[in-house]
Amino acid sequence: MNTAARLAAISIASSAFLAALNIFLGWRGGSTSVTAAGIEFAGDVLTSSIVLFGTMLATKPADENHPYGHGRIETLAGLLVGMILLLTGVLIGLRSLRNVTLIQRAPEEYTMWPLAVAVLVKSVLSATKFHFGRRVRSAALVADAWNDAVDILSGMAAMGALALALSDPTRFLAADHYGGFAVGLIVIYTGLRVTRDASLELIDTMPDPALIDQIRTAAREVEGVWDIEKIRGRKTGFQYHIDLHLEVDPTLSVQQAHVVAGRVRHRVRELLPAVADVLVHIEPGRSS
Repeated sequence: MNTAARLAAISIASSAFLAALNIFLGWRGGSTSVTAAGIEFAGDVLTSSIVLFGTMLATKPADENHPYGHGRIETLAGLLVGMILLLTGVLIGLRSLRNVTLIQRAPEEYTMWPLAVAVLVKSVLSATKFHFGRRVRSAALVADAWNDAVDILSGMAAMGALALALSDPTRFLAADHYGGFAVGLIVIYTGLRVTRDASLELIDTMPDPALIDQIRTAAREVEGVWDIEKIRGRKTGFQYHIDLHLEVDPTLSVQQAHVVAGRVRHRVRELLPAVADVLVHIEPGRSS
């Protein structure tokens, strides 16, 4: 099991525990915001499960029907996580607003504790997933890290609303319900961001300019390369596939130009682990 899959498995267990803790104590203690946070954590079990299976399938080697590998499954997993976040945020927001006009008892003070535990656990998970997700270029793991980050924000928002309701239940009892609504809005925002990022990968958005510059520099270091006419790239899961147009001496034979192209392909892949493969196209250079 790779790092992304292990983190997803840990996240599933953590989210299941936090969901049960917050839903039970939130319901028993009469807190809408705590219950809303628990529902969000229950959704995290589903999203982390999607990340787990997505990253496991994405590591399957290329085959005849998938010459670029199965990496796009991981990107699709990130897109699905974003869509689930959007739906979860809408449902949480609607449920919280519906409870604003209801006359309910004041929340119990102990309902603050499950939120504090959740913020602590999610802070550790989010930081770890961001670190490894960006290192291995996993869209799904980064999406799950954003999901944990929004859990931290929503948990803090819920704690603030709950503290206000506990400070003066007579005047601020509705604050607990509005806290649940704030949780929903934060989840919706994160869902939009995650969906956007995954969609950009699916439509073959160019790699970061810094990576393009590194590829250009590595290619130019190879003897026989006159210039780089064009670089194109697309992300397929954890790595990029690059199309590279080289300018070489027009008097070179096909065999000689092929050797130069092979050296460039090897050099780029050797220096840049983010690049899975390089397709080199030879162009006749312009004599000065």
